[in-house]
Amino acid sequence: MRTRVLGRTGRTVSVIGLGTWQLGADWGDVSEADARAVLDASVASGVTFFDTADVYGDGRSEKIIGGYLADNPGHGITVATKMGRREAQDPANFTLEKFRAWTDRSRANLGVDTLDLVQLHCPPTPVFGSGAVYDALDTLVADGAIAAYGVSVETAAEALAAIARPGTATVQIILNAFRLKPLDEVLPAAVAAGVGIIARVPLASGLLSGRYTATTTFAANDHRTFNRDGSAFDVGETFSGVDFEQGVLAAQEFAALAAAEPAAAGLTTAQAALAWVSQLDGVSSVIPGARNVEQARANAAAGSAPLLPEQFTASVRDIYDRYFRAAVHPRW
Repeated sequence: MRTRVLGRTGRTVSVIGLGTWQLGADWGDVSEADARAVLDASVASGVTFFDTADVYGDGRSEKIIGGYLADNPGHGITVATKMGRREAQDPANFTLEKFRAWTDRSRANLGVDTLDLVQLHCPPTPVFGSGAVYDALDTLVADGAIAAYGVSVETAAEALAAIARPGTATVQIILNAFRLKPLDEVLPAAVAAGVGIIARVPLASGLLSGRYTATTTFAANDHRTFNRDGSAFDVGETFSGVDFEQGVLAAQEFAALAAAEPAAAGLTTAQAALAWVSQLDGVSSVIPGARNVEQARANAAAGSAPLLPEQFTASVRDIYDRYFRAAVHPRW
């Protein structure tokens, strides 16, 4: 497993981390035993970075991770959590008092005195321009409640606003073969500023596994069923905001591209997609989710894949330009 420095946190983490939304909610049912097995398999495969949030299962994901950390002293794992989505999305709610309450809850859930990294969880856009918000986060660092802070964003513009702030350690953003806008300005700006990029939704909610067809269905409590119109949260979080049937067709082209690439020999389509994102300059860690041990192991294996050539990226851009650029690029 390759490693990189996680931006201004100064911590070294695996290039493939683990997103734990699945362990909390909104992806169908995952038992606590299965969730613990995913954590075990990920760590055994070289993963040293977990990403969670206080809203995943209303704390369930954090608590499962907290139990795992307690049972594995000396684990060497960096845990990033997120805050701000458990209350109304009003910029007035993003205050030091609220931050203290939210981080205290996460500290209790995770069983730690100091949170490794706390990210604002896709807050309203005005929050990214508020000096008082960053002052409050700096206070939490000074108090020892958190070691570092970052942001999770929906748009490239929000990412650039956060990168410009000197205390921002990381930016988490959707980045995959179907969402390429971060390559234009966000990644170069992050590299220049020393800010780490955490790439989320790297498989476009599973589209880039290459296993779906136009008739594939998902459980009723899976966001890939109930959020296709963005009625629950930003539609960009579900299939990266792309049309599902178009995504299936584009994934077939990506699968053929990966199969024809000598450097990707032996990789599944999903592994090729993860390897490609993890190898982009400026990306600190990629955080695919996993609902079972097999997925966790397969995802982690992408972190030691051979380097893909520049021509591979050019071909990825071509697929994006033909299928998605017109609809996706102006929006996020």
